[in-house]
Amino acid sequence: MMPLTFTNVGETAVIKKVRGNDEARRFLGSLGFVEGGEIEVISENLGNLIVNVKGSRVAISKEMACKIIV
Repeated sequence: MMPLTFTNVGETAVIKKVRGNDEARRFLGSLGFVEGGEIEVISENLGNLIVNVKGSRVAISKEMACKIIV
């Protein structure tokens, strides 16, 4: 298990855990980042990621990406 930030561009991974306080987990869950869900890294820029989750492209900061464990 590793943070999403260590996933290479083009790779697909399964979300194992979402860390953080209740507010952060609720926010990420509302975007589709839930345990067991698939996520694909589309691009990376200075640690910030654009990912494909549940058929939608979402941009997340490096800080939020570190809370997603794959």
